[in-house]
Amino acid sequence: MNSDAATQDGLKRGLTARHIRFIALGSAIGTGLFYGSAEAIKRAGPSVLLAYLIGGIAVYLVLRALGEMAVRNPVSGSFSEYANKHLGPLAGFMTGWTYTFEMVIVCLADVTAFGLYMQFWFPDVPRWIWVLAVVFFIGAINLLSVKVFG
Repeated sequence: MNSDAATQDGLKRGLTARHIRFIALGSAIGTGLFYGSAEAIKRAGPSVLLAYLIGGIAVYLVLRALGEMAVRNPVSGSFSEYANKHLGPLAGFMTGWTYTFEMVIVCLADVTAFGLYMQFWFPDVPRWIWVLAVVFFIGAINLLSVKVFG
């Protein structure tokens, strides 16, 4: 996105490449990796590491292709804009709403896992208090300007 497009859309870049890398790293690791891995390793043994490696390579290739599309055709929307452009409006619509649904489910799973982790260390505090605290904390962070990340 060049500076002219940013001015026309009313958007401006506030994150540096370092910020984006760390946000992506935090998104890629997630709580599910830690919460779900123990049970998977207990049931399947070390072969889980091979499955994670194969899955990681597949995800890397998809995200590499998405990065190439973002460099070639920067848009101010989500990656569903690429599906809209290359596959049609229905694909863009479905991609956008599927991703939205997925993010809601992931956020709920993350705060639930956080509540479970905290219940291990603080068994007298109800889990819902931890979940509510994280929801308010993340909500407050999202209300702040992007410049706070720097």
